[in-house]
Amino acid sequence: MKIISVKPLAIPDCKVVRYQRYRDHRGYFAEHFREEDFKRLFQEELGFPFPGFFQANESRSRKGVIRGLHFQWNPVMGKLVRTVYGRMVDIMLDVRPGSPTLGKAILYDMPFDPEGDFGEWIWIPPGFAHGNFYPAEASIEYFCTASYNPQGESGISPLAADIDFSLAEGSPLKAEFDRLVLGGAVLSEKDRTAESLENWLAREESGVFKTGRSS
Repeated sequence: MKIISVKPLAIPDCKVVRYQRYRDHRGYFAEHFREEDFKRLFQEELGFPFPGFFQANESRSRKGVIRGLHFQWNPVMGKLVRTVYGRMVDIMLDVRPGSPTLGKAILYDMPFDPEGDFGEWIWIPPGFAHGNFYPAEASIEYFCTASYNPQGESGISPLAADIDFSLAEGSPLKAEFDRLVLGGAVLSEKDRTAESLENWLAREESGVFKTGRSS
């Protein structure tokens, strides 16, 4: 696997990992994951040991869908996500008490470009509620650093009024999200009625993600 770059986003704990594609007249070949390369990446770029991946998921979404914002606290779960078809915009919300960016959400556009010279992963660490919206039909896959535990997971509604989108305000992606919401986005009932950020932070479980830093 040839990693081209690792780019921090507006919340620097979330990162985009760009990897090389090898193109010729037939199409392209890409090695999109190799354990030893990710072990080195985590140690050198993220500053902690590679936790390993215990589960891999895929999902397909129709145009106009919003998914999320999901997270797991027992066991804590980070996610490595990529688009394999279509266009997905990733949503990351910091739910870590004590974090200087607590309550802030960022957006990252992840279209699949079959003609591009690179592919991308996005790393969402534990302590972030994660979701996405779909301006076009898309399929995504993601690796998880823990196995799914329905008794140890929760979610923040992407429609919750107390999500702070100021880091994305004024951007074309935020405008797309707003148009989708106003136009009648497709959500599961579970996601639509998920708790607010305030409710999550009032729960004892939120302390699992406490950073020890003052906001």
